[in-house]
Amino acid sequence: MNIYVKQFLLRGLVFSGLGPIVCGIVFWCLDLANVAENITGGQMLLAIITTYVIAFIHAGSSIYPTIEKWSKFKAMAIQGISLYSVYTIGYLINNWIPFDWKIIAIYTGIFILGFLLIWAIAYFTTRVTGNSLNKRLGELNKE
Repeated sequence: MNIYVKQFLLRGLVFSGLGPIVCGIVFWCLDLANVAENITGGQMLLAIITTYVIAFIHAGSSIYPTIEKWSKFKAMAIQGISLYSVYTIGYLINNWIPFDWKIIAIYTGIFILGFLLIWAIAYFTTRVTGNSLNKRLGELNKE
């Protein structure tokens, strides 16, 4: 099995259990704010399974930027598409966002902006850190 597939599965399995925990915390906060609806056992089960799958894909997709054969753009695009797909499907299945094209367009815009912002922060932080380390190594090599 490909090393990247193994890493995807390992990361997904390690962190996927956090999805249902986050789901429970969200429902608890909604309950504390008195805005929670009464939900059925089936709805709760669907929410738990959905958040498990979302967390699995989210954690697993963190492998994409480490694939050296891929450009940063390709890694970002594939990660973005996979995350957007799983989040959107999960939110629609659970009726967390309505199936209304206007709302989906707004959600898509917010998702893209948030995703690009997070990638930019990670990219520039890594770049600054790498440049700093390279400078230090260069100074050590001169000595």
